Amino acid sequence: MEAEHQLIFKVADQPWEFEQICRLNYMTFVEEIPQHSPNPRKALIDRLLAKSICFICLKNNRLLGMVTVCGERPFSLDAKLPNLDSYIPPGSRPCEIRLLAIERAYRGGPVFAGLLRCLIRYCRDAGYTLGLVSAAVRQEKLYRHLGFVAFGPPLGTAAALYQGMHLTWDRLAETGLLLIDERRET
Repeated sequence: MEAEHQLIFKVADQPWEFEQICRLNYMTFVEEIPQHSPNPRKALIDRLLAKSICFICLKNNRLLGMVTVCGERPFSLDAKLPNLDSYIPPGSRPCEIRLLAIERAYRGGPVFAGLLRCLIRYCRDAGYTLGLVSAAVRQEKLYRHLGFVAFGPPLGTAAALYQGMHLTWDRLAETGLLLIDERRET
């Protein structure tokens, strides 16, 4: 397992980081989860990336994982669910959390925890009260374990099925709080 002190968590801001982001997006959302069509470049440029904050995890200048957050509408969920506002609790200040992607060899460890820590702290500090996601159905159990609640019908295709889910920070489960170091086991 990777020692977390060897990992760097930061907001992506360098061209070479964005090149690696596009390659990791391709591996995750074209090759692993066939949500998008293959292309000869083997790079996937997300259309909402430019208006999002992208948190990344690096080790020796190699991208191991990423997640993005966007507070500017329209969200990607607005295009998938025409009545998205009907699922958002009144008075909420939502953001959309997208593109969680971690290299297979680094899943389930400090990369995920560190990305989640960066994401949750940023969202709370920015005043967002609700995080929206399109969760891969095969990972729905993980999202529920963290405190996310499903809403609306399943989205996507049979090959890439997603479920709209949301999370308020006060509903972040004990598991999530432990991951972001806000509660220590005694």
